[in-house]
Amino acid sequence: MPFMQLPCLRWQKKKRKQQSRPLWDHSGTIWKPSRLGQQNYHTLLEECLKKGCLFEDELFPADVKSIGRGPLVQKLPQKIQWKRPHELHKTPVFYSTNKKRLALCQGLIEDCWFLAAVEALTFHQDILFQVVPQNQSFERKKYAGIFHFKFWHFGEWVDVVVDDRLPVNEAGQLVFLSSVFKNLFWGALLEKAYAKLYGSYEDLQIGQVSEALVDFTGGVNMTIKLAEAPPDLWDILTRATYSRSLMGCQTHAGVRVLENGLVAGHAYTVTGIRKVTCKHGPENLVRLRNPWGKVEWKGAWSDSSEKWELLSPKEKILLRRNSDDGEFWISLQDFKTHFVDLMICKLTPDLMSQEDGKKWMCSMQFGRWVKGSTAGGRTKGHKGTFWMNPQYLLKVLQGNSSNRSLYSCSVLVSLIQKHNSKHRNQMPHLHIGLSIYKANKYYDSNKKLPPAFFAWNKTLNWSVFVNDREVTQDFRLPPGVYVIVPSTSEPHQESEFLLRVFSRKHSLHELGRDSSYVLSKEIVDKHEDWEDFFAKYFVEYPEITAVQLQRILNNVAWTSLQNSPSGLRFSLDACRCILALLDLNSTGTLSIQEFRLLWKKLLLYQDVFQKKDVHQTGTLDQAELREAVQEIGISLSDELCKLLAIRHGNPSLKITFESFACFMLRVELMMEAFHNMSKDGKGIYLRESEWMMMTLYS
Repeated sequence: MPFMQLPCLRWQKKKRKQQSRPLWDHSGTIWKPSRLGQQNYHTLLEECLKKGCLFEDELFPADVKSIGRGPLVQKLPQKIQWKRPHELHKTPVFYSTNKKRLALCQGLIEDCWFLAAVEALTFHQDILFQVVPQNQSFERKKYAGIFHFKFWHFGEWVDVVVDDRLPVNEAGQLVFLSSVFKNLFWGALLEKAYAKLYGSYEDLQIGQVSEALVDFTGGVNMTIKLAEAPPDLWDILTRATYSRSLMGCQTHAGVRVLENGLVAGHAYTVTGIRKVTCKHGPENLVRLRNPWGKVEWKGAWSDSSEKWELLSPKEKILLRRNSDDGEFWISLQDFKTHFVDLMICKLTPDLMSQEDGKKWMCSMQFGRWVKGSTAGGRTKGHKGTFWMNPQYLLKVLQGNSSNRSLYSCSVLVSLIQKHNSKHRNQMPHLHIGLSIYKANKYYDSNKKLPPAFFAWNKTLNWSVFVNDREVTQDFRLPPGVYVIVPSTSEPHQESEFLLRVFSRKHSLHELGRDSSYVLSKEIVDKHEDWEDFFAKYFVEYPEITAVQLQRILNNVAWTSLQNSPSGLRFSLDACRCILALLDLNSTGTLSIQEFRLLWKKLLLYQDVFQKKDVHQTGTLDQAELREAVQEIGISLSDELCKLLAIRHGNPSLKITFESFACFMLRVELMMEAFHNMSKDGKGIYLRESEWMMMTLYS
């Protein structure tokens, strides 16, 4: 029987009920990502199944607004419709484990860069299944028209929810990304989620393969200009293959299919390498795939090339492909000649070091270039303002006992820029770069280096400024003290940025910032736009200790909660408890993103606490506590509420706001952990180490 669409459940940003709030708005890991638009996939799915309706996403509606407002709209069919997979095929399938069924086709969007990255992803199913969760399907009992995907976005993993309404033409064909197999829809839904993350489908028109590869993995991108390729390029490709790096490449600019079969200005996926033995000697081959699924290279080692006759029959049978599926072999020399860039997304930063099996550590610093304050431009032509740029003190420490590490350590530095616009293509990339200086004389100072330092000292690296989203440089540095200065090419250019440093062992912090800064009540009380508030006052402090958290919280005038018996003072133990709950990477500190989310939670708890404290005593009794928990959208038994009152309440079993906030954070985190780790919603399986970490450090 045909699939019947029931009345829809709409996600309304402003009018949603308290019960539909997400359980945990946490940022960070792939296992506990933050949520775009605060949409909780599991909660929404459960509500849809319970009500027997299909999800409709009003944050990314099924209309032209989600497609865009520029040239892409002009390419659309005249009578575009939005349909669900059940309306397009009798037996739609979300994903198939058969690799032959992963062939994807590009649609009207010029997003070959995105599609090339997706193709690379399909060669690593464990990584693919992190981005594309596999517990989703079109089966009646589990289907509610809602799907979700995970992307690494500017330092954190983000879970993106979409409905499955897809744009089609009059013939019922998908307008954008589709599959060779018409009943397969994971690719189309993945593209929709990525478009939602970046504003619209049209915002995917222009991009680099490297951007999508990093968004799929959280890895580090390295771009090699093939015209200037290092002599050990084949060794780099070999190490990249064995380290499971994802790779893509791009041809020279243009908009046409060349006589040799390559498409100018087009992105390709690197799907493999092979050294073959010819009659005249060895030859290095690179296997590429055109994301169109057709149109192949016609030169040496192409499907019809006579070069294959130089191989043994066995190698010829194993490697040669005679189908026009978009995948082909090309010699390394022709690859360097006809392609401009090779992009390698390293899941671990040790590709260039050849030091296998050793642990790397990563430090992240979030910063901002602000006009007239921290946007000093580069040194060339702007020496008088360069020192104004953010400065980061890097201490490179001896990482292991090898003789080589006594003299130099491998350090990888990545700089990613981020504009504030909700639409990816509304603001072009700035030209960005980074400079690194030796700074032994300043190792014991927290002050920014003065202009004179940069006038008399040269950078250790060749500063290259490019208009890409990410700039990455590898260094071999002796143990010591250095200063990293990220900057834009020109002064007064504004943007946020993320600085990442990878090495065996190091420390990193920003110079010129007082980490003991305490907020004044006047600033907090008068500020209404909290996002701007945190951007202005907290992005300067990348990590917050329990002591600093206590100072910040106790300098806030919590509205209408001054009747609290404790005077609404957060104890150091309470702040340590909060920090342990949120400290996913076990550093003993909170990042700025974690603090932002904590702040939003505390404001919600304050509102609920005020509402249920009807007698304004500054405490909640057991009945009020149960109502407060239900108001937030969590269902707990009376027995458990009583136990919480015994555990967190005073001798009279009354709950203060401090205790209420602490145990609500714990309840939400534990429930979210259960939902994330349970495959069937009935139970979870934990290793001993996971159980100990969860119970003892939370």
